[in-house]
Amino acid sequence: MAEKKGPVVKKGKINKVYENYKVEGDKLNRLKKQCPKCGSSVCMADHKDRNTCGMCHYTEFKSNK
Repeated sequence: MAEKKGPVVKKGKINKVYENYKVEGDKLNRLKKQCPKCGSSVCMADHKDRNTCGMCHYTEFKSNK
């Protein structure tokens, strides 16, 4: 049988999901805005002029004040 090829994970490498949250004591703070259409489990990408959801492509534009 051929070897199964899976995702390459290097030792000691941390998943990027942890960059979206900050733990303070017993509280979990979300650092990025959550998508209103997909729910609280999906974070929106923070761009220079907009916030965008990668799943449903919902976009909120930032005001230029």
